[in-house]
Amino acid sequence: MRITRITAAVGALALAMAAAACSGGSSDSTGDGTPFPAGSTMERLYEAKRLRVGTKFDQPGFGLQQPDTGVIKGFDVEIAKIIARSLGIPTSAIEYTETPSTIREQVLQQDRVDIVVATYTINDKRKQVVDFAGPYYVAGQTLMVRIDDTSITGPDSLKDGKKKVCSVKNSTPAATIVKYLQDSAKQLELFDTYQKCVEELQNERVDAVTTDNVILTGLIASNEGQFALAGSPFTEEPYGIGVKKGDNDFRTFINDALEASFHDGSYLKAWKLTAGKFDPNDPLIPTIDRY
Repeated sequence: MRITRITAAVGALALAMAAAACSGGSSDSTGDGTPFPAGSTMERLYEAKRLRVGTKFDQPGFGLQQPDTGVIKGFDVEIAKIIARSLGIPTSAIEYTETPSTIREQVLQQDRVDIVVATYTINDKRKQVVDFAGPYYVAGQTLMVRIDDTSITGPDSLKDGKKKVCSVKNSTPAATIVKYLQDSAKQLELFDTYQKCVEELQNERVDAVTTDNVILTGLIASNEGQFALAGSPFTEEPYGIGVKKGDNDFRTFINDALEASFHDGSYLKAWKLTAGKFDPNDPLIPTIDRY
């Protein structure tokens, strides 16, 4: 279903396209009619004029499907659009695939998407099977509770074994919170999406939901008057763009495009249009990890 080198690298695309338009043909150095190296992922995507993006559909501020139109909106979506434009692909030609935490590696390995932009924390375990561009944002794990519950003030409040917490399968927050639990088998509930955790919290079947602060802030805003954050962030979660393992040229290209967006204003514009509506503080510009 269709919901469907820093500035130099991105600028090279614009210049090459402009030159080709003026001359009626190609003036690029690749000799194959595109501004990208022959055989590269960038060339393939440019010629196809299509970018397949894995993202989440249930996270306000980052990736949320609009119930009336089916359109996906959020910061992750806007980051994907920045990458598409850098490739010379119209944003209307992006194809979005719902990609919850449990399948982010699989959709890349199975060639169902070209990139994953889905609040995807970069870590060494995941780097064994996929590669990452970025980070483009650094979040921090925290807890969300019912607004009238003052008994939980941070993760240490869970150590007595009496509280139940909810998170998402195959997520970094789910793995991290275990060290604060006396009995994870009894205290930790795991689901495919955070919306199910929200429902569990509303129905008082769990006492808290844990994930990154910006995700929780969006959930709080979309459930006005019901929830609040408990305590401060207790981790750092660098969000990256997942790409197929070993595609170093594509990863370098995306890193260049991200760095260009940090400088040309498109990154902050994307934030203010989306997650910035819940968090008025502009994010700190992260340092790209060119590992």
